[in-house]
Amino acid sequence: MSAAISPSTGRRYGMRLVTRIWGAPRSSIFYRRKERPEPRRRGPKPLIPDEVLIPMIREDLANSPFREEGHRKVYYRLKHEKQLKAAPKRILRLMREHALLSPQRAPKGEAKTHDGTICTEEPNELWGTDGTTAQVVAEGTVWIFGAIEHWNAECVGIHACKIGDRFNAMEPVKQGLRKHYGGLAKGIAAGLALRCDHGSQYTSDYFQTELRHFGIRQSMAYVSEPETNGVIERFWKTLKKQVLEGRIYQTLADLRKALREFVDLYNRRWRLEKLGGHTPEETRQAWLSRQAA
Repeated sequence: MSAAISPSTGRRYGMRLVTRIWGAPRSSIFYRRKERPEPRRRGPKPLIPDEVLIPMIREDLANSPFREEGHRKVYYRLKHEKQLKAAPKRILRLMREHALLSPQRAPKGEAKTHDGTICTEEPNELWGTDGTTAQVVAEGTVWIFGAIEHWNAECVGIHACKIGDRFNAMEPVKQGLRKHYGGLAKGIAAGLALRCDHGSQYTSDYFQTELRHFGIRQSMAYVSEPETNGVIERFWKTLKKQVLEGRIYQTLADLRKALREFVDLYNRRWRLEKLGGHTPEETRQAWLSRQAA
């Protein structure tokens, strides 16, 4: 616009007139016209360029007999073993830019793919059991053990106690046996498997001996893969939301009463997507009706 010719004067408008009319500072116009140079590193040029230093850092990490080392170890080794002069902050920057820091170098295992299922087509094929903790005013930290049916996610047993030992861990399983098998006789639950983790309660001689007595096969979840015991893990999430979070229980007896009431309500009223919107009790009653027909 500043180079355009005025039809009245026959001269160019000029930068001063155009910027005054447009209300734009001339400095901004001239700045935008300049070709901006590429940003350069300030300060003195390093003796060893980055292109040379990066392979040296990689070589040092590859030859190190240790694991999960940070930039300080690399700096000291290059300084004392190779007499290399490079600032530690510069080594940190290069290792960060090239994903060479310890968390970024962590070994990556094979992807864990679970193409199977832990749900069953029939009841009394696989139960799951696990324990969690809660707080009450009088007793402090207490344990909650539960047992759940993988077929319809029915809670077959719940038990709260002060000491989370192997004896209390077996209690919800015994509750389920009394409810669905009618007792605790030897071999009464033959064909049933119990999914549990590798906690000390479940690997104890007492717990495993009791399972063999009832005819139950122990099915251990994979280490560091809680999804393989996911039915009861999901039940814990529901229980904590509905019973524990936002509530204060004065005594262990109060907590036990709340757990019993919730389990009864859960089995009768909790509708699950995997059951087609039915409750655990409705699903079991429908299965019993089909068996009787």
